[in-house]
Amino acid sequence: MSAERPTLDDLMRMNGRELHAVLLRGHPLDPATLAGRQYLGVDLSLPGFARKILWHTFRKTFVRDGDDVRGWNVRMEQHGVDGARVPMKTRKGASITFGHYRVRSAEGIAFPGGYRGAHYLDYGAAGNTFWDFARLGRTPLVAVHEGSQDLLLGWEVFRVAGVFLPLPLYWALRYEGPLDDVVAPPRRA
Repeated sequence: MSAERPTLDDLMRMNGRELHAVLLRGHPLDPATLAGRQYLGVDLSLPGFARKILWHTFRKTFVRDGDDVRGWNVRMEQHGVDGARVPMKTRKGASITFGHYRVRSAEGIAFPGGYRGAHYLDYGAAGNTFWDFARLGRTPLVAVHEGSQDLLLGWEVFRVAGVFLPLPLYWALRYEGPLDDVVAPPRRA
């Protein structure tokens, strides 16, 4: 592994301290470039039993919405990092989505853990329902490599009663291709 150019495989082998160091060295996003893209999401920190209950892979999407870039998560059938990409479907045939977010500037926000990056995903401003706990998320997100948005790293931080609660949960996003399905934001958005 090159400390300057880690790959997804490298990130998957790192512990939380090492992942946080990559996050702090990360590079700003270009939201305009994110728009119209979808990414393979890979959990980097849940224990194996939790991955079996929840997931190891997911999809994260980005689309232009007026002056904003917004997105959502898609539940995927679990075929491994290098396996088939098959979205889970509702009985009506729609992809199962959750955790809608908006890309926001982190300027002036004092995130915990020394994060002073340029962007975060704001799940609280995207209309998620009360039962979607993602609505608490204010997730720092960085490009791992300067000048490229093909590999991103995110860190779960919740905001509860005005206080940031950093979680020991990290995930990576690997560029998968152009967005193939636009989902409407939740009705509350």
